[in-house]
Amino acid sequence: MTDLADTIESMRQLTTVWRAMVLDRTPEADVRDLPGVAVRWADCRFPFWNAVTLTEDGVDVPLLDARLRQAADVMRAKRQPGFLWLFEGLLGEDARAELPAAAERAGLEYAFPGTGMAGDLLPVPEPRHPDLTFVRVTTDDHLRDYADLNSLAYGFDPAAGRDGLAGSPLWKSEVFAFLGLRDGVPVTCAAAVEADGRLFVALVATDPGHQRRGYGEAVTRRALHEGARATGLTRATLHATEAGAPVYPRIGFVPNSPMRFYGLRP
Repeated sequence: MTDLADTIESMRQLTTVWRAMVLDRTPEADVRDLPGVAVRWADCRFPFWNAVTLTEDGVDVPLLDARLRQAADVMRAKRQPGFLWLFEGLLGEDARAELPAAAERAGLEYAFPGTGMAGDLLPVPEPRHPDLTFVRVTTDDHLRDYADLNSLAYGFDPAAGRDGLAGSPLWKSEVFAFLGLRDGVPVTCAAAVEADGRLFVALVATDPGHQRRGYGEAVTRRALHEGARATGLTRATLHATEAGAPVYPRIGFVPNSPMRFYGLRP
């Protein structure tokens, strides 16, 4: 059973971090906290920066219907597609059972699963990998490489990934973002950013041709190591995709909040 406090922490980490991320992308980003729905929408081509999420707990079926319709209406008003990030632990038992039907009624379609994770695991030892050299992201060229790795890993158009990160002052200064290079070529990346007394891990990606070699785990450890050393923080959180979920418990993260991602139905 998911602990409600863990689910609320996971949801609040999303709303806190994504406020900074989308406002970094554009000061005209839609950042609103509506009744029961948080909007964090840059309306750029990088779909992860276009997000809405439900924020109330103990949601029953009538309220779920209302909030999903509300979220879908926000999404329909935008130029660029994005996702509803839904934390199942916020729903009552009946609402969880009704979720697939309620999403269909709202005009939403299931995209992919995710898992919230957290742990009091910092600091982590300085990581090493025999294949990799780690470089912190500090230049526009680094940002382009970081964006391209995410596009490769998640199946986005490269232009979409670059639209999410190109020229970002936040990612070149305040985010502990790292590339892992093999023979001088970027093959993996991970970032950690301070958020409400925690380090939040974001946009971990590995070139599909170099997966299953421990690269993602190594570069995530490097981002956490450097972030903890700079901030003194001891707790970290993240939202894992299905592909990445097996990696993070090896670092010390504990799964705590099942998630579902929804897009608008065509």
